[in-house]
Amino acid sequence: MEFSAANLPAEVQQAKQRFGIVGNSPALIAAVGRAIQVAPIDLSVLVTGESGTGKEFFPKIIHAFSARKHSKYIAVNCGAIPEGTIDSELFGHEKGAFTGAVSSRKGYFEEADGGTIFLDEVAELPLTTQARLLRVLETGEFLKVGSSVVQKTNIRVVAATNVDMVKAVEEGRFREDLYYRLSTVHISIPPLRDRGNDIVLLARKFVADFAEKYRMPAIAFDDTAKSLLLRYRWPGNVRQLKNVVEQVALFDAGMTIDAALLEQYLPESGAVYTPALISDSNRQTYANERDLLFNMIFRMQGEIDRLREKIDELKPATVAHEIGAIPQSLVKYTESPVINSMRAVAHEDVEPIADEKPSEPKLMSLEDTEKETIRRSLENNGGRRKATAKELRISERTLYRKIKEYGLE
Repeated sequence: MEFSAANLPAEVQQAKQRFGIVGNSPALIAAVGRAIQVAPIDLSVLVTGESGTGKEFFPKIIHAFSARKHSKYIAVNCGAIPEGTIDSELFGHEKGAFTGAVSSRKGYFEEADGGTIFLDEVAELPLTTQARLLRVLETGEFLKVGSSVVQKTNIRVVAATNVDMVKAVEEGRFREDLYYRLSTVHISIPPLRDRGNDIVLLARKFVADFAEKYRMPAIAFDDTAKSLLLRYRWPGNVRQLKNVVEQVALFDAGMTIDAALLEQYLPESGAVYTPALISDSNRQTYANERDLLFNMIFRMQGEIDRLREKIDELKPATVAHEIGAIPQSLVKYTESPVINSMRAVAHEDVEPIADEKPSEPKLMSLEDTEKETIRRSLENNGGRRKATAKELRISERTLYRKIKEYGLE
């Protein structure tokens, strides 16, 4: 059954409220519904999604809606445990198994017996540990480090990763048989940029939470700021959004935030606007801006060509007259070997060479001319991009894209 915001079962609504999940995007609701559906059935689940999307909520949902909800739930960050000790952490060890093992110790799989264990960043597990984990999933058996006694455990494994597992398998970094064991059920968490208006809802929640926690005046976002929130790429997903909102709420407490102010808190590295959110009117605006910029370049190229023609029309005698007509008051500034040699040349009879043709000026390509135009405008405006965009009569978004394209950062 497919879930949506318009068709929201009571269990999905309950899970959202219990775990503080904000948003109504169809992909998010479908992921929550899928977690609830698989919860009563003891199958391994693999949760995938970009870093910062909130993958850690879904193992909790699965555990809370399963028959194991009254047993232990243990979350393990596999990427935070050193390779030399991870087997001991997961499966335990016997006294004297290695230097420093002064007593026996239970591992997470033994501690979580009867419950659920969440293996976050599972793709970071060493290959030797992957083999041990595969045995647990297939038979429920494991060996403590330094022991030959087989132990049994009854646990449910939910794993999560932000790594492309298919690629990891192809590159030999992850066992193929373990991948299929873990991904009996697959839940994919959508990135924040694909969740539409959920971004604004989350921003409001973070504003309210921050104001309540630190007893500070709450900020508000105007329409231009909301539009920027929706267009920004959010490479760090929900975690990055919370970080940005808390910065704005701290330094601009009580203010109404517009796009210009919000933009100061957004790293330019993420200013790649979401294609899915670009409407036809926005595409038309971009086309118009591009045409305007190219027309301006063509006009400048025409002016340069006309200047070249005027220079070619100047006769040597005219040039000589202009060079020779230096006021005496400026002589003290012009007594140099270079100026004297120029005067000597100017007063000589210049005989044109019949076969000599003026060298053709090397024309710049359209891209080079555009790049040079933007570079000069940036220099003239002291690197201020807003002023540069205004001078070039293009949007700041187009300017940012061109700066990145031509390496003018």
